[in-house]
Amino acid sequence: RVDRRQRQMCIRDRYMNPYLAGIMLGVVLLASFYLTGRGLGASGAMRSVVVSSVNTVSHDYAENSNYFSKYIAGGISPMKTWLVLEVLGVLVGGFISGALSGRLNFKLEKSPKITSRKRIYMAILGGALFGFGSQLGRGCTSGAALTGMATMSLAGYVTMMAIFGTAFALAYFFRKNWI
Repeated sequence: RVDRRQRQMCIRDRYMNPYLAGIMLGVVLLASFYLTGRGLGASGAMRSVVVSSVNTVSHDYAENSNYFSKYIAGGISPMKTWLVLEVLGVLVGGFISGALSGRLNFKLEKSPKITSRKRIYMAILGGALFGFGSQLGRGCTSGAALTGMATMSLAGYVTMMAIFGTAFALAYFFRKNWI
């Protein structure tokens, strides 16, 4: 007989089968194409947040900027896009999944060789660089790579190879921050 604490430990240590998760991601991608006529993508939501922030702080600047003006034209808020709803759904879904599996807690995962402050700085720097690169490359991993590969786009395959190739090449230099 398994007591309650042992059951909670089993649930907490259980993760989804990666093959099943991959199939489910494919089904979600297919549903996205069918329902919206577009694939998945997340970097566009961040762009919407930045454009809305700039527009709120300085409407005149955003209106006169070649870059920002195309996203605020027509008086429709850039926050009213399906990409923003998609990212909000991912955040809420992740929260619900963590709560249901008993893994919802606040902790900082890091190597014992680095400080918490350095771990946070590295995460912010990595996120900023990836965000900048996603705008430079016209899409993030989900938009440019997964959706691009699903449409058999050469650019999708090149993007995926560049993302994983760069990660593999740089892993040696950053490994001391993780192990």
